[in-house]
Amino acid sequence: TRYERLPDSLQNISRKPLWDLGRNSAGLAVRFRSNSTSISAKWEVRNNMSMNHMTPTGIKGLDLYCLQDGKWIFAGSGRPQGKINKATIVSNMLPEERDYLLYLSLYDGVTSLSIGVDSLSAITPPAVDLPKREKPVVFYGTSILQGGCASRPGMAHTNILERWLNRECINLGFSGNALLDLEIADVIAGVDASMFVLDFVPNATVEQMRERADKFYTTIRSKHPDTPVLFVEDPLFTHSPFDTRIAKEVKDKNETLNAFFRSLKQRGEKNIYFLASRDIIGHDGEATVDGIHFTDLGFMRYAEILYPILEKHMRP
Repeated sequence: TRYERLPDSLQNISRKPLWDLGRNSAGLAVRFRSNSTSISAKWEVRNNMSMNHMTPTGIKGLDLYCLQDGKWIFAGSGRPQGKINKATIVSNMLPEERDYLLYLSLYDGVTSLSIGVDSLSAITPPAVDLPKREKPVVFYGTSILQGGCASRPGMAHTNILERWLNRECINLGFSGNALLDLEIADVIAGVDASMFVLDFVPNATVEQMRERADKFYTTIRSKHPDTPVLFVEDPLFTHSPFDTRIAKEVKDKNETLNAFFRSLKQRGEKNIYFLASRDIIGHDGEATVDGIHFTDLGFMRYAEILYPILEKHMRP
């Protein structure tokens, strides 16, 4: 359909879980302009998913932002009822021309979408090219990167950063499946990006990192010799002080990533950067829903850590 994240050519190549997750609409958004006094939507989702630790609005809802003085301001959410949905997202506005950004569902795939406006109003392409689509930031990672467990689509950190940077952010987060599949490296390498953010450590095993990380990185680097690449450590999950198995797993994975990064530096790789996990989600233990997946607080903290790094190093 129109609202998928992977090219059709991967359907018979990729692992089925990876392909199916690529049909989730995480990070996708629609831009438009209207002078309507209300904005509504009808949309259908692929799977009508539900989870016990993430809100339906985040899984299969919509999120509307409006451009005000160069900044994106939250206007309202499209709350889902099931597989087929209809909602008035915002109403009772003055009939003024406004630019809008409508984020699609994070953990389900939108298969059809209609935007509703007043019968006598207009809906047109946006007046300004924001967020800028040239040289997007490409993020590759896990369920957290896909948006689990934001309460609504706009609170996934890639979407937060897209608004703050006013630069398109491509979300290639695959829940439980950031296993350094080389066909995804090929997809990433096909993007003329301003920066690549590789955030795979929560999913990839130590063995997978040792076997695949170099080839994954080299596939991207061979097409983009000067584009900055940021590697991100496994977060220090909030239950790791209690769960000794998780604590050891995080330690082992981060040591493996550190060793790989040092090897890249030693062979002379340039424009590579490293984000340690210690400050990613704060130090009070309150940033996750289940010890692992982020709440809106966790996503906001993560975005605040990433923002200055991206702003400093991303290509113009």
